[in-house]
Amino acid sequence: MLTPLRIWRPRPLILSGYKPLQWIRPHAAIAPTTAPDPVAIPNASIRLRKYQEECIQSVLAYVRNGQKRLGISLATGSGKTVIFTQLIDRIRTTNERATQTLILVHRRELVEQAAQHCANAYPSKTIEIEMGNTHASGVADITVASIWSIVSGDRMTKFEPSRFKLVLVDEAHHIVAASFTKALRHFGLLKEFNAEQSPVLVGVSATFSRFDGLRLSDAIDHIVYHKDYVDMIGEKWLANVIFTTVRSKADISKVKSASTGDFQVGELSRAVNTPETNDVTVRAWMARAAGRKSTLVFCVDLAHVSDLTATFRRHGIDARFVTGDTSKQLRSKRLDGFKNGGFPVLLNCGVFTEGTDIPNIDCILLARPTKSRNLLVQMIGRGMRLHQQKANCHVIDMVASLEAGIITTPTLFGLDPEVLVKEATVEDMKSQEERKDLEALREENATNTAPTQRAKGFGGTLTFTDYDSVYDLIDDTSGERHIRGISPLAWVMVGPLRYVLSTQDGSYITIDGSIADGETAFTVTYTQRMSAEMMEANNTKSPFMRPREIASSATFSDAVHAADTFASQKLPWKFIHAGQAWRRAPATDGQLAFLNKLRPMNDQLRADMITKGKATDMISKIKFGAKGWFGKLEVMKKKEERAMEKVRHTQHLRHREQVKVGPIAY
Repeated sequence: MLTPLRIWRPRPLILSGYKPLQWIRPHAAIAPTTAPDPVAIPNASIRLRKYQEECIQSVLAYVRNGQKRLGISLATGSGKTVIFTQLIDRIRTTNERATQTLILVHRRELVEQAAQHCANAYPSKTIEIEMGNTHASGVADITVASIWSIVSGDRMTKFEPSRFKLVLVDEAHHIVAASFTKALRHFGLLKEFNAEQSPVLVGVSATFSRFDGLRLSDAIDHIVYHKDYVDMIGEKWLANVIFTTVRSKADISKVKSASTGDFQVGELSRAVNTPETNDVTVRAWMARAAGRKSTLVFCVDLAHVSDLTATFRRHGIDARFVTGDTSKQLRSKRLDGFKNGGFPVLLNCGVFTEGTDIPNIDCILLARPTKSRNLLVQMIGRGMRLHQQKANCHVIDMVASLEAGIITTPTLFGLDPEVLVKEATVEDMKSQEERKDLEALREENATNTAPTQRAKGFGGTLTFTDYDSVYDLIDDTSGERHIRGISPLAWVMVGPLRYVLSTQDGSYITIDGSIADGETAFTVTYTQRMSAEMMEANNTKSPFMRPREIASSATFSDAVHAADTFASQKLPWKFIHAGQAWRRAPATDGQLAFLNKLRPMNDQLRADMITKGKATDMISKIKFGAKGWFGKLEVMKKKEERAMEKVRHTQHLRHREQVKVGPIAY
């Protein structure tokens, strides 16, 4: 039996666990005079920040030009929900029947937040929720839907696509997941459909990239606006951030990767969740952040949450935790206590990475390592919101996860979403009763303040590296960054400021840097290898056409972005992408024979010592004149060679790109 519809009309909105809200400009009390002036919206009680209005105008301009699948890239705390709720009345349609709006989100908290914002912004509109046992009618002015609910069974059939003018997706880096793809297909928003008959699609995210490799361009054609963390901190719209990295004693060198590209959670927990590492984590927090009022801690898994909470308490710190299994009543109580300063440390794993609005957080403790730039940015972003009682947010990284980099320019590239299947975990399949029992055990364990045995060999010395601002951190992590840290393609460095990407037929792209009068410039060049027929037709003996300049840039990242875009259109993806499966196979006999000619007889390579991808890279370096670089490889020991391979393999998974306002070509 369906539950009654929950329809919002012109009256105060009350959601379960929430208090009635009135819109208050989040940072009005502390915004400096140098920040942009807010923009007044006619007949509206909300005053938008200048960049919010710029973003809306950019969306409207693209829509007027006939573009319908658009992305907005904005940092956490920028007011993304405010922007897309404002779009509801400002996007016009030529179809008189198309008046409805659908908002798609993937978590319960985001559903309730979006409904609350819409109720405040549009008190005269009907607003319904489609989530769990709450069923919408399909005819409301605005429907806020959980993606998991709307694609369940036949629940989506009541939403007539021709009656919708706008589909909004929050946290849109999830937009190419199978569930979202199903919804987009229903509304005719995939590339295969006629865009003239479809509603406008606008996706909003702070992390427009997919660490699992799914291609966001299958759902979004244009990034129409981008404003990153650095810009917003500089303009005083976000709190300043200071960073401290701490060398923990955790050894994660043997932790395997999951299918998503990040660490396997079980193995990672066994490596990180030890008495020694937990003790180091708490002592580091006490040394650097004991005076902070509201610290949010990110852990690996449920066991880590429980054990680290207990370690905090053994040191006399009032620490509490929230997990996905914490009851709604207790969760609400703990969040209210944390927001009101009732206790200084709140621990979680995977609960507060998205859709969390706790502006008083003034310290983020990263107690878990990650290979995912998205996850890293989401965790750090929890502490960037402005609050009248904090001057900045202190980020303490226990596991050198900042080696992945504070990346302020999201990525859009990857694999076809149709060919990947998301596996359910054992934890997902546990009965509700089992999960409640386990949560009770975690509560009991967290209250155990008896000292645990410290791991042997711990000398008790902590090593800190402090950064006074986000700018210092970026300088520190980007100075020697390898090109594969910002590109998914198999670039090789063949000389100072020179990189090459080649393919099997001999065609190649180069990025060449030069320095003149203290200024650095980069040029991207494409050289195509001709077939025998083309050589004969051009009456030439040279197998290569004249090199063609593709792009030039003052920055390395822009040059790489331009080169990657061109390569994805012109060169076979199979041969240029660094994450292809063939690259992980053992080197061929031909590759080994070629490389071993250049190596001493007592240091010959074997198939079990080097992968096909690594051998391809080494051969490319030799062919393109990097013998000096190869000479360094000759003196490496076998153990060092294998260690280097592991490092580069993890780098293949770090997708970093710069957002460009405009079309997405791949």
